[in-house]
Amino acid sequence: MAWEITNKVPDRKPAVSGKFYPADPQELEQIIKDLFSQAKERIATNPRGIISPHAGYVFSGLVAASAYNQLDQDKQYDNIFLIGTSHHTYLKGASVYPGGNYIMPLGKIPVNDKIAQHLIDTYKFFSFSPEAHLHEHSLEVQLPFLYYKLRHPFKIIPIIIGTYNIDIIKQIADALEPYFTDKNLFVISTDFSHYPTYEQAQNVDQHTAQAIISGDPEKFLTVIEEHKKLGYRNLATSICGWSATLVLMYLAQKNKKLEFKPIIYQNSGDSIYGDHYQVVGYYAIVLDEKGKAQQKQEDEFYLTEKEKIQLLKISRHTLESYIRQGSIPHYDPGQFSDNLNRPLGAFVTLKKHGELRGCIGRFMPSEPLWQIVQKMTIASATEDNRFNPVTEDELNDIIIEISVLTPLKRINSLDEVKIGKHGIYVRYGMNSGTLLPQVATENGWDREQFVGYCCKYKAGLDYDCWKYAELYVYQAIVFDETEFDLV
Repeated sequence: MAWEITNKVPDRKPAVSGKFYPADPQELEQIIKDLFSQAKERIATNPRGIISPHAGYVFSGLVAASAYNQLDQDKQYDNIFLIGTSHHTYLKGASVYPGGNYIMPLGKIPVNDKIAQHLIDTYKFFSFSPEAHLHEHSLEVQLPFLYYKLRHPFKIIPIIIGTYNIDIIKQIADALEPYFTDKNLFVISTDFSHYPTYEQAQNVDQHTAQAIISGDPEKFLTVIEEHKKLGYRNLATSICGWSATLVLMYLAQKNKKLEFKPIIYQNSGDSIYGDHYQVVGYYAIVLDEKGKAQQKQEDEFYLTEKEKIQLLKISRHTLESYIRQGSIPHYDPGQFSDNLNRPLGAFVTLKKHGELRGCIGRFMPSEPLWQIVQKMTIASATEDNRFNPVTEDELNDIIIEISVLTPLKRINSLDEVKIGKHGIYVRYGMNSGTLLPQVATENGWDREQFVGYCCKYKAGLDYDCWKYAELYVYQAIVFDETEFDLV
Protein backbone atom coordinates (compact mmCIF):
# COMPACT_ATOMS: atom_id res chain seq x y z
CA MET A 1 0.00 0.00 0.00
CA ALA A 2 1.19 3.51 -0.79
CA TRP A 3 0.49 5.26 2.52
CA GLU A 4 0.68 9.02 2.89
CA ILE A 5 2.92 9.80 5.82
CA THR A 6 2.44 12.75 8.20
CA ASN A 7 5.00 13.89 10.76
CA LYS A 8 3.46 16.76 12.74
CA VAL A 9 3.01 14.54 15.80
CA PRO A 10 5.36 11.74 16.92
CA ASP A 11 4.38 8.32 15.67
CA ARG A 12 2.49 6.19 18.15
CA LYS A 13 4.62 3.09 18.71
CA PRO A 14 3.06 -0.31 19.45
CA ALA A 15 2.47 -1.15 23.09
CA VAL A 16 1.35 -4.78 22.92
CA SER A 17 3.21 -6.11 19.88
CA GLY A 18 4.69 -9.45 20.88
CA LYS A 19 2.11 -9.81 23.65
CA PHE A 20 -1.39 -9.61 22.18
CA TYR A 21 -0.19 -10.49 18.69
CA PRO A 22 3.14 -11.51 17.08
CA ALA A 23 5.81 -8.86 16.63
CA ASP A 24 7.27 -10.64 13.61
CA PRO A 25 5.53 -9.34 10.43
CA GLN A 26 5.55 -12.68 8.61
CA GLU A 27 4.23 -14.58 11.61
CA LEU A 28 1.55 -11.94 12.19
CA GLU A 29 0.43 -11.99 8.56
CA GLN A 30 0.20 -15.78 8.56
CA ILE A 31 -1.87 -15.82 11.75
CA ILE A 32 -4.27 -13.21 10.37
CA LYS A 33 -4.53 -15.12 7.10
CA ASP A 34 -5.40 -18.28 9.02
CA LEU A 35 -7.99 -16.44 11.11
CA PHE A 36 -9.70 -15.05 8.02
CA SER A 37 -9.77 -18.53 6.48
CA GLN A 38 -11.87 -19.67 9.46
CA ALA A 39 -13.91 -16.49 9.87
CA LYS A 40 -17.66 -16.26 9.56
CA GLU A 41 -18.84 -15.54 6.06
CA ARG A 42 -19.91 -12.05 5.01
CA ILE A 43 -23.57 -11.23 5.61
CA ALA A 44 -23.29 -7.44 5.44
CA THR A 45 -24.00 -5.48 2.28
CA ASN A 46 -22.63 -2.02 3.10
CA PRO A 47 -21.20 -1.87 6.64
CA ARG A 48 -21.12 1.49 8.36
CA GLY A 49 -19.62 0.20 11.58
CA ILE A 50 -18.32 -2.93 13.25
CA ILE A 51 -17.89 -4.00 16.85
CA SER A 52 -14.74 -6.06 17.32
CA PRO A 53 -12.92 -7.49 20.37
CA HIS A 54 -9.45 -6.50 21.49
CA ALA A 55 -8.00 -9.42 23.43
CA GLY A 56 -4.97 -11.47 22.46
CA TYR A 57 -5.43 -13.06 19.07
CA VAL A 58 -5.27 -16.60 20.49
CA PHE A 59 -8.46 -15.77 22.41
CA SER A 60 -10.47 -13.34 20.29
CA GLY A 61 -8.78 -13.43 16.88
CA LEU A 62 -11.46 -15.49 15.13
CA VAL A 63 -14.23 -13.20 16.35
CA ALA A 64 -12.27 -10.12 15.26
CA ALA A 65 -11.55 -11.62 11.83
CA SER A 66 -15.26 -12.41 11.47
CA ALA A 67 -16.08 -8.76 12.18
CA TYR A 68 -13.59 -7.53 9.57
CA ASN A 69 -14.72 -10.18 7.11
CA GLN A 70 -17.94 -8.15 6.77
CA LEU A 71 -16.00 -5.43 4.94
CA ASP A 72 -15.69 -5.18 1.18
CA GLN A 73 -11.93 -5.41 0.68
CA ASP A 74 -12.12 -3.32 -2.48
CA LYS A 75 -14.04 -0.42 -0.97
CA GLN A 76 -12.16 2.84 -0.66
CA TYR A 77 -12.74 4.34 2.79
CA ASP A 78 -11.73 7.95 3.29
CA ASN A 79 -11.33 7.53 7.03
CA ILE A 80 -11.73 4.91 9.70
CA PHE A 81 -12.78 6.15 13.11
CA LEU A 82 -11.25 3.85 15.72
CA ILE A 83 -13.08 4.28 19.02
CA GLY A 84 -12.30 2.57 22.29
CA THR A 85 -12.81 3.03 26.01
CA SER A 86 -9.73 3.85 28.07
CA HIS A 87 -8.31 1.04 30.19
CA HIS A 88 -5.73 3.23 31.93
CA THR A 89 -6.64 6.92 32.03
CA TYR A 90 -9.63 8.93 33.27
CA LEU A 91 -10.60 11.87 31.05
CA LYS A 92 -13.33 14.49 31.16
CA GLY A 93 -14.18 13.50 27.61
CA ALA A 94 -12.11 11.74 24.98
CA SER A 95 -8.55 11.90 23.68
CA VAL A 96 -7.94 12.14 19.93
CA TYR A 97 -4.50 11.31 18.57
CA PRO A 98 -3.87 14.41 16.39
CA GLY A 99 -1.36 13.29 13.78
CA GLY A 100 1.60 11.17 12.93
CA ASN A 101 1.16 7.46 12.35
CA TYR A 102 0.14 4.41 14.30
CA ILE A 103 2.96 1.89 13.89
CA MET A 104 2.48 -1.88 13.93
CA PRO A 105 4.53 -4.80 12.55
CA LEU A 106 2.86 -4.78 9.12
CA GLY A 107 3.50 -1.08 8.53
CA LYS A 108 2.43 2.46 9.38
CA ILE A 109 -1.12 3.79 9.21
CA PRO A 110 -1.47 7.59 9.04
CA VAL A 111 -3.76 9.64 11.23
CA ASN A 112 -6.00 12.20 9.53
CA ASP A 113 -4.47 15.16 11.33
CA LYS A 114 -6.93 17.67 9.87
CA ILE A 115 -10.04 15.93 11.22
CA ALA A 116 -8.34 15.09 14.52
CA GLN A 117 -7.18 18.63 15.10
CA HIS A 118 -10.57 20.05 14.09
CA LEU A 119 -12.29 17.91 16.72
CA ILE A 120 -9.82 19.07 19.39
CA ASP A 121 -10.10 22.74 18.41
CA THR A 122 -13.90 22.73 18.15
CA TYR A 123 -15.15 20.71 21.12
CA LYS A 124 -14.08 21.10 24.75
CA PHE A 125 -14.67 17.38 25.46
CA PHE A 126 -12.04 16.41 22.86
CA SER A 127 -8.36 16.81 23.76
CA PHE A 128 -5.04 15.10 23.22
CA SER A 129 -3.76 13.15 26.20
CA PRO A 130 -0.59 11.24 25.21
CA GLU A 131 -0.95 9.01 28.28
CA ALA A 132 -4.35 7.81 27.09
CA HIS A 133 -2.82 6.36 23.93
CA LEU A 134 0.62 5.32 25.16
CA HIS A 135 -0.32 1.96 26.69
CA GLU A 136 -3.86 1.54 25.34
CA HIS A 137 -4.19 -1.75 23.44
CA SER A 138 -7.83 -1.57 22.33
CA LEU A 139 -7.19 0.40 19.13
CA GLU A 140 -3.77 -1.02 18.35
CA VAL A 141 -4.94 -4.64 18.03
CA GLN A 142 -7.50 -3.67 15.36
CA LEU A 143 -4.92 -2.28 12.95
CA PRO A 144 -3.39 -5.51 11.60
CA PHE A 145 -6.85 -6.76 10.63
CA LEU A 146 -7.68 -3.52 8.82
CA TYR A 147 -4.31 -3.37 7.10
CA TYR A 148 -4.61 -6.98 5.90
CA LYS A 149 -8.26 -6.82 4.82
CA LEU A 150 -8.49 -3.53 2.94
CA ARG A 151 -6.72 -3.15 -0.39
CA HIS A 152 -6.82 0.65 -0.55
CA PRO A 153 -4.99 3.08 1.78
CA PHE A 154 -7.01 4.84 4.45
CA LYS A 155 -6.47 7.23 7.33
CA ILE A 156 -7.55 6.71 10.91
CA ILE A 157 -8.93 8.94 13.65
CA PRO A 158 -7.99 7.22 16.95
CA ILE A 159 -10.36 8.17 19.78
CA ILE A 160 -10.07 6.98 23.39
CA ILE A 161 -13.08 7.74 25.60
CA GLY A 162 -12.26 8.25 29.27
CA THR A 163 -15.51 9.54 30.74
CA TYR A 164 -18.50 7.80 32.34
CA ASN A 165 -20.78 10.81 31.80
CA ILE A 166 -23.68 9.78 29.53
CA ASP A 167 -24.39 13.38 28.47
CA ILE A 168 -20.80 13.87 27.30
CA ILE A 169 -20.85 10.54 25.46
CA LYS A 170 -23.95 11.69 23.63
CA GLN A 171 -22.22 14.97 22.77
CA ILE A 172 -19.29 12.99 21.38
CA ALA A 173 -21.71 11.16 19.10
CA ASP A 174 -23.26 14.45 17.99
CA ALA A 175 -19.82 15.84 17.16
CA LEU A 176 -18.98 12.78 15.06
CA GLU A 177 -22.30 12.73 13.21
CA PRO A 178 -21.06 14.78 10.20
CA TYR A 179 -18.45 12.08 9.58
CA PHE A 180 -20.91 9.22 9.91
CA THR A 181 -21.27 8.71 6.16
CA ASP A 182 -20.91 5.96 3.61
CA LYS A 183 -17.36 7.14 2.92
CA ASN A 184 -16.15 6.47 6.46
CA LEU A 185 -16.13 3.38 8.66
CA PHE A 186 -16.57 3.32 12.44
CA VAL A 187 -14.73 0.57 14.32
CA ILE A 188 -15.73 0.06 17.95
CA SER A 189 -13.23 -1.88 20.03
CA THR A 190 -14.68 -3.77 22.97
CA ASP A 191 -14.73 -7.07 24.78
CA PHE A 192 -17.90 -8.19 26.54
CA SER A 193 -18.23 -9.74 30.02
CA HIS A 194 -15.14 -9.98 32.20
CA TYR A 195 -14.40 -12.92 34.50
CA PRO A 196 -17.70 -14.74 35.13
CA THR A 197 -17.92 -18.48 34.53
CA TYR A 198 -18.34 -19.83 31.01
CA GLU A 199 -22.10 -20.33 31.38
CA GLN A 200 -22.62 -16.98 33.13
CA ALA A 201 -20.72 -15.22 30.35
CA GLN A 202 -22.96 -16.78 27.70
CA ASN A 203 -26.03 -15.50 29.54
CA VAL A 204 -24.73 -11.99 30.15
CA ASP A 205 -23.19 -11.54 26.72
CA GLN A 206 -26.29 -12.67 24.84
CA HIS A 207 -28.42 -10.16 26.74
CA THR A 208 -25.89 -7.38 26.12
CA ALA A 209 -25.68 -8.22 22.43
CA GLN A 210 -29.45 -8.30 22.05
CA ALA A 211 -29.65 -4.84 23.62
CA ILE A 212 -27.13 -3.56 21.08
CA ILE A 213 -28.96 -5.24 18.19
CA SER A 214 -32.19 -3.58 19.33
CA GLY A 215 -30.58 -0.25 18.49
CA ASP A 216 -31.99 1.31 21.66
CA PRO A 217 -29.28 3.08 23.73
CA GLU A 218 -31.53 3.27 26.80
CA LYS A 219 -32.20 -0.45 26.70
CA PHE A 220 -28.47 -1.06 26.38
CA LEU A 221 -27.73 1.03 29.48
CA THR A 222 -30.59 -0.64 31.39
CA VAL A 223 -29.31 -4.13 30.61
CA ILE A 224 -25.85 -3.21 31.86
CA GLU A 225 -27.35 -2.02 35.15
CA GLU A 226 -29.48 -5.15 35.45
CA HIS A 227 -26.42 -7.34 35.12
CA LYS A 228 -24.93 -5.72 38.22
CA LYS A 229 -27.82 -7.19 40.22
CA LEU A 230 -27.32 -10.78 39.05
CA GLY A 231 -24.92 -11.58 41.84
CA TYR A 232 -22.32 -13.17 39.60
CA ARG A 233 -19.29 -13.16 41.86
CA ASN A 234 -16.55 -12.30 39.38
CA LEU A 235 -18.51 -10.20 36.89
CA ALA A 236 -16.40 -7.05 36.71
CA THR A 237 -18.20 -5.59 33.68
CA SER A 238 -20.78 -6.60 31.07
CA ILE A 239 -18.86 -4.81 28.31
CA CYS A 240 -15.63 -2.91 28.87
CA GLY A 241 -16.08 -0.64 25.85
CA TRP A 242 -19.63 0.35 26.69
CA SER A 243 -19.00 4.07 26.15
CA ALA A 244 -17.54 3.50 22.68
CA THR A 245 -20.43 1.16 21.82
CA LEU A 246 -22.89 3.75 23.07
CA VAL A 247 -21.44 6.34 20.68
CA LEU A 248 -22.13 4.06 17.71
CA MET A 249 -25.65 3.33 18.98
CA TYR A 250 -26.41 7.04 19.29
CA LEU A 251 -25.16 7.58 15.73
CA ALA A 252 -27.17 4.67 14.36
CA GLN A 253 -30.32 5.76 16.20
CA LYS A 254 -30.53 8.82 13.98
CA ASN A 255 -30.50 6.76 10.78
CA LYS A 256 -33.50 4.44 10.43
CA LYS A 257 -31.94 2.78 7.37
CA LEU A 258 -29.32 1.05 9.53
CA GLU A 259 -29.50 -2.09 11.65
CA PHE A 260 -27.16 -4.06 13.90
CA LYS A 261 -26.54 -7.68 12.91
CA PRO A 262 -24.82 -10.33 15.07
CA ILE A 263 -21.95 -12.21 13.44
CA ILE A 264 -20.39 -14.58 15.97
CA TYR A 265 -19.95 -15.01 19.70
CA GLN A 266 -17.21 -16.77 21.66
CA ASN A 267 -15.49 -16.36 24.98
CA SER A 268 -12.01 -17.16 26.19
CA GLY A 269 -13.21 -20.55 27.39
CA ASP A 270 -13.58 -21.57 23.75
CA SER A 271 -9.84 -21.15 23.25
CA ILE A 272 -7.44 -24.00 23.97
CA TYR A 273 -5.62 -21.54 26.22
CA GLY A 274 -8.67 -20.61 28.30
CA ASP A 275 -10.61 -22.21 31.14
CA HIS A 276 -14.31 -22.16 32.05
CA TYR A 277 -13.97 -20.65 35.53
CA GLN A 278 -13.16 -17.04 34.67
CA VAL A 279 -13.69 -15.98 31.09
CA VAL A 280 -13.93 -12.88 28.90
CA GLY A 281 -16.63 -12.62 26.24
CA TYR A 282 -16.18 -11.58 22.61
CA TYR A 283 -18.85 -10.59 20.11
CA ALA A 284 -18.63 -9.48 16.48
CA ILE A 285 -21.50 -7.23 15.42
CA VAL A 286 -21.91 -5.23 12.22
CA LEU A 287 -23.93 -2.06 11.66
CA ASP A 288 -25.29 -2.48 8.15
CA GLU A 289 -27.65 -0.76 5.75
CA LYS A 290 -31.18 -2.13 5.50
CA GLY A 291 -33.01 -3.01 2.34
CA LYS A 292 -30.04 -3.72 0.09
CA ALA A 293 -29.89 -6.98 -1.81
CA GLN A 294 -28.09 -9.65 0.20
CA GLN A 295 -25.37 -11.79 -1.29
CA LYS A 296 -26.72 -14.54 -3.49
CA GLN A 297 -28.02 -17.39 -1.39
CA GLU A 298 -27.42 -20.99 -2.35
CA ASP A 299 -30.59 -21.40 -4.42
CA GLU A 300 -29.69 -18.33 -6.49
CA PHE A 301 -26.04 -19.18 -7.06
CA TYR A 302 -24.95 -20.92 -10.24
CA LEU A 303 -21.96 -21.18 -12.55
CA THR A 304 -22.27 -20.59 -16.27
CA GLU A 305 -20.85 -23.11 -18.73
CA LYS A 306 -18.06 -20.66 -19.54
CA GLU A 307 -17.13 -20.38 -15.85
CA LYS A 308 -17.06 -24.16 -15.42
CA ILE A 309 -14.83 -24.54 -18.47
CA GLN A 310 -12.49 -21.82 -17.18
CA LEU A 311 -12.13 -23.60 -13.85
CA LEU A 312 -11.45 -26.95 -15.51
CA LYS A 313 -8.82 -25.38 -17.78
CA ILE A 314 -7.17 -23.67 -14.80
CA SER A 315 -7.09 -26.99 -12.96
CA ARG A 316 -5.70 -28.95 -15.93
CA HIS A 317 -3.07 -26.33 -16.74
CA THR A 318 -2.03 -26.15 -13.08
CA LEU A 319 -1.85 -29.93 -12.74
CA GLU A 320 0.34 -30.43 -15.78
CA SER A 321 2.57 -27.43 -15.10
CA TYR A 322 3.16 -28.43 -11.48
CA ILE A 323 3.78 -32.13 -12.16
CA ARG A 324 5.99 -31.53 -15.23
CA GLN A 325 7.93 -28.40 -14.23
CA GLY A 326 7.14 -27.82 -10.56
CA SER A 327 5.69 -24.40 -11.43
CA ILE A 328 2.28 -22.82 -10.75
CA PRO A 329 0.70 -20.83 -13.60
CA HIS A 330 -0.01 -17.15 -12.97
CA TYR A 331 -3.41 -15.67 -13.84
CA ASP A 332 -4.70 -12.13 -13.92
CA PRO A 333 -7.82 -11.94 -11.68
CA GLY A 334 -9.19 -9.25 -13.99
CA GLN A 335 -9.91 -11.83 -16.68
CA PHE A 336 -12.35 -13.70 -14.46
CA SER A 337 -16.00 -13.09 -13.55
CA ASP A 338 -17.21 -12.01 -10.12
CA ASN A 339 -18.15 -15.63 -9.36
CA LEU A 340 -14.62 -16.87 -10.00
CA ASN A 341 -13.14 -14.03 -7.95
CA ARG A 342 -15.52 -14.72 -5.08
CA PRO A 343 -14.16 -16.59 -2.02
CA LEU A 344 -15.94 -19.94 -2.32
CA GLY A 345 -15.04 -23.41 -1.14
CA ALA A 346 -14.16 -26.13 -3.64
CA PHE A 347 -13.00 -29.74 -3.83
CA VAL A 348 -10.87 -31.07 -6.68
CA THR A 349 -11.14 -34.81 -7.37
CA LEU A 350 -8.72 -36.70 -9.61
CA LYS A 351 -9.89 -39.98 -11.13
CA LYS A 352 -7.84 -42.53 -13.08
CA HIS A 353 -9.73 -45.11 -15.15
CA GLY A 354 -12.82 -44.33 -13.09
CA GLU A 355 -11.08 -44.88 -9.74
CA LEU A 356 -10.27 -42.21 -7.16
CA ARG A 357 -6.70 -40.91 -7.49
CA GLY A 358 -6.87 -37.97 -5.08
CA CYS A 359 -9.36 -35.56 -3.54
CA ILE A 360 -8.78 -32.54 -1.31
CA GLY A 361 -10.88 -29.43 -0.77
CA ARG A 362 -11.15 -26.20 1.16
CA PHE A 363 -14.43 -25.32 2.80
CA MET A 364 -14.32 -21.65 3.85
CA PRO A 365 -11.42 -19.91 2.09
CA SER A 366 -10.50 -16.24 2.00
CA GLU A 367 -8.96 -16.58 -1.48
CA PRO A 368 -10.95 -16.37 -4.74
CA LEU A 369 -12.49 -19.52 -6.20
CA TRP A 370 -10.10 -19.78 -9.17
CA GLN A 371 -7.14 -19.70 -6.79
CA ILE A 372 -8.68 -22.30 -4.49
CA VAL A 373 -9.13 -24.60 -7.51
CA GLN A 374 -5.42 -24.17 -8.29
CA LYS A 375 -4.36 -24.96 -4.74
CA MET A 376 -6.70 -27.93 -4.34
CA THR A 377 -5.57 -29.35 -7.69
CA ILE A 378 -1.96 -29.41 -6.47
CA ALA A 379 -2.99 -30.73 -3.06
CA SER A 380 -5.08 -33.55 -4.57
CA ALA A 381 -2.19 -34.60 -6.80
CA THR A 382 0.54 -34.44 -4.15
CA GLU A 383 -0.85 -34.28 -0.60
CA ASP A 384 -3.66 -36.86 -0.37
CA ASN A 385 -2.02 -39.32 2.04
CA ARG A 386 -4.12 -42.18 0.70
CA PHE A 387 -2.11 -42.15 -2.53
CA ASN A 388 1.38 -41.60 -3.85
CA PRO A 389 1.90 -38.28 -5.66
CA VAL A 390 0.71 -38.18 -9.26
CA THR A 391 3.49 -38.80 -11.80
CA GLU A 392 3.97 -37.31 -15.25
CA ASP A 393 3.20 -40.67 -16.89
CA GLU A 394 -0.30 -40.64 -15.37
CA LEU A 395 -1.41 -37.20 -16.55
CA ASN A 396 -3.12 -38.37 -19.77
CA ASP A 397 -5.17 -40.94 -17.85
CA ILE A 398 -6.50 -38.55 -15.20
CA ILE A 399 -9.95 -36.92 -15.34
CA ILE A 400 -10.48 -33.79 -13.22
CA GLU A 401 -13.74 -33.25 -11.33
CA ILE A 402 -14.49 -29.99 -9.49
CA SER A 403 -17.08 -29.48 -6.77
CA VAL A 404 -17.83 -25.81 -6.09
CA LEU A 405 -19.58 -25.15 -2.81
CA THR A 406 -22.36 -22.55 -2.89
CA PRO A 407 -22.55 -19.82 -0.21
CA LEU A 408 -23.68 -20.97 3.22
CA LYS A 409 -27.31 -20.51 4.25
CA ARG A 410 -28.20 -20.42 7.95
CA ILE A 411 -31.05 -22.74 8.96
CA ASN A 412 -32.99 -23.09 12.19
CA SER A 413 -34.35 -26.63 11.95
CA LEU A 414 -33.39 -30.09 10.71
CA ASP A 415 -36.55 -29.96 8.59
CA GLU A 416 -34.79 -27.50 6.28
CA VAL A 417 -32.08 -30.03 5.36
CA LYS A 418 -32.79 -31.69 2.00
CA ILE A 419 -31.03 -35.04 1.71
CA GLY A 420 -29.13 -35.41 -1.55
CA LYS A 421 -29.25 -31.68 -2.21
CA HIS A 422 -27.65 -30.08 0.84
CA GLY A 423 -24.28 -30.37 2.44
CA ILE A 424 -24.25 -29.58 6.15
CA TYR A 425 -21.93 -27.32 8.13
CA VAL A 426 -22.04 -27.27 11.94
CA ARG A 427 -20.32 -24.73 14.19
CA TYR A 428 -20.28 -24.20 17.94
CA GLY A 429 -17.51 -22.22 19.61
CA MET A 430 -14.18 -23.30 18.15
CA ASN A 431 -15.61 -26.60 16.89
CA SER A 432 -16.91 -27.05 13.37
CA GLY A 433 -17.39 -29.75 10.77
CA THR A 434 -18.95 -30.41 7.39
CA LEU A 435 -20.22 -33.21 5.19
CA LEU A 436 -20.77 -32.92 1.43
CA PRO A 437 -24.27 -33.56 0.01
CA GLN A 438 -23.41 -36.93 -1.55
CA VAL A 439 -22.34 -38.42 1.81
CA ALA A 440 -25.95 -38.71 2.98
CA THR A 441 -27.16 -40.52 -0.15
CA GLU A 442 -24.10 -42.77 -0.32
CA ASN A 443 -24.81 -44.00 3.22
CA GLY A 444 -28.61 -44.00 3.02
CA TRP A 445 -28.90 -41.59 5.96
CA ASP A 446 -31.92 -39.56 6.98
CA ARG A 447 -31.61 -35.95 8.19
CA GLU A 448 -30.88 -36.80 11.82
CA GLN A 449 -28.25 -39.39 10.94
CA PHE A 450 -26.60 -37.02 8.46
CA VAL A 451 -26.39 -34.07 10.83
CA GLY A 452 -25.70 -36.26 13.87
CA TYR A 453 -22.69 -37.88 12.20
CA CYS A 454 -21.36 -34.45 11.25
CA CYS A 455 -21.84 -33.18 14.81
CA LYS A 456 -20.06 -36.11 16.47
CA TYR A 457 -17.39 -37.22 14.03
CA LYS A 458 -16.59 -34.03 12.11
CA ALA A 459 -17.18 -31.26 14.66
CA GLY A 460 -16.32 -33.27 17.79
CA LEU A 461 -19.58 -32.28 19.49
CA ASP A 462 -22.58 -34.15 20.88
CA TYR A 463 -24.53 -36.28 18.42
CA ASP A 464 -27.55 -33.99 18.90
CA CYS A 465 -25.57 -30.74 18.72
CA TRP A 466 -28.08 -29.35 16.22
CA LYS A 467 -30.18 -28.45 19.26
CA TYR A 468 -27.73 -25.70 20.25
CA ALA A 469 -25.12 -25.28 17.50
CA GLU A 470 -25.25 -23.07 14.41
CA LEU A 471 -26.41 -25.01 11.34
CA TYR A 472 -25.79 -24.10 7.72
CA VAL A 473 -26.57 -25.80 4.43
CA TYR A 474 -24.97 -25.46 1.03
CA GLN A 475 -24.97 -27.20 -2.33
CA ALA A 476 -22.13 -28.62 -4.40
CA ILE A 477 -21.99 -27.79 -8.10
CA VAL A 478 -20.17 -30.82 -9.55
CA PHE A 479 -18.71 -31.01 -13.07
CA ASP A 480 -15.80 -32.74 -14.78
CA GLU A 481 -13.74 -32.72 -17.96
CA THR A 482 -15.91 -35.30 -19.74
CA GLU A 483 -18.84 -32.87 -19.91
CA PHE A 484 -17.20 -30.27 -22.13
CA ASP A 485 -15.05 -29.87 -25.20
CA LEU A 486 -11.97 -28.27 -23.65
CA VAL A 487 -9.83 -28.05 -26.78
